[in-house]
Amino acid sequence: MPRMFFVLSSAESWNSHSNHRYGAMCSQVLFVKKILCCSWCFQQETKDDDSDHYHIDFASGNVHLITTKESWDEKLSEAIKDGKIVIANFSATWCGPCRVIAPFFSEISEKHPSLMLLLVDVDELTEFSTSWDIKATPTFFFLKDGKQVDKLVGANKPELQKKITAILDSAGQSQI
Repeated sequence: MPRMFFVLSSAESWNSHSNHRYGAMCSQVLFVKKILCCSWCFQQETKDDDSDHYHIDFASGNVHLITTKESWDEKLSEAIKDGKIVIANFSATWCGPCRVIAPFFSEISEKHPSLMLLLVDVDELTEFSTSWDIKATPTFFFLKDGKQVDKLVGANKPELQKKITAILDSAGQSQI
């Protein structure tokens, strides 16, 4: 099981958090911001939230939400026809790091119309996500002419920016 990370907002939070079954895995502090480490923590933070709300945040700008295999095929065909590079973000609404990187992903979609940015919710398209061998979220795939040219696992903004810049450079387009 992958390590999960959490920055506690107070000692009281730690006491309630350490008593749940994932407490031992959630104790390492790596981020300055509070990142929700697992579904238990997310449920505690968002008991009254409507999960559809997060799709709006995740798929803002020119990011296309993929809800079916057919919509994936359509967007991929469209990108090939238009000569666009595809960046597919396999993500989950409950994933803290996915939520942190979402605004940057949206920003990229607006700055670079030569890119087609797709968002796939791994929980909604489980079988499809499994076919892409998703082991962690977020996972970004870079596709050119329908073929994978690169991959990034994790919400590492500098590395994502570096990979996008490299792909744009190889295609002879402007940088981020």
